[in-house]
Amino acid sequence: MTDVLREIGMIARALDSISNIEFKDVDLTKGQYLYVVRICENPGIIQEKVADMIKVDRTTASRAIAKLEASGFIEKVADDHNKKIKKLYPTEKGRSIYPFIKKENDHSNAIALSGLSDEESDALLYLLQRVRENVEVDWDWVKKGNRRTYGGGDPV
Repeated sequence: MTDVLREIGMIARALDSISNIEFKDVDLTKGQYLYVVRICENPGIIQEKVADMIKVDRTTASRAIAKLEASGFIEKVADDHNKKIKKLYPTEKGRSIYPFIKKENDHSNAIALSGLSDEESDALLYLLQRVRENVEVDWDWVKKGNRRTYGGGDPV
């Protein structure tokens, strides 16, 4: 059995740890930079879409977004047509930190892909996107309250 997911997990955890250390000086804590990036890149996005993009549940997203709002990185603005809908926008503080987050991401990408040719990098991206798409099917299924079956039997 190939342990592809174990490798992906180790890479993700290492890069996440590095980011959390790097962003501590700008008052971003555990994983908050992901939300800042998505909101800066998609001003006016709703919380549910952010959660979907990051692949976290609504409760996790809600907590992170509330902390970012309290810290002044983002703001919630009621929709003009439906006041129940809150759109998320970066504040000046959020917009000012975005270039640093982007620079860190670009650097991490360069380190991760060092020694790979452009063709290898493109192939890796293509394959990882396919893996993500495969996993998203189960993620959507499980987040709707369903259970996966293992080997065709009943859920464990």
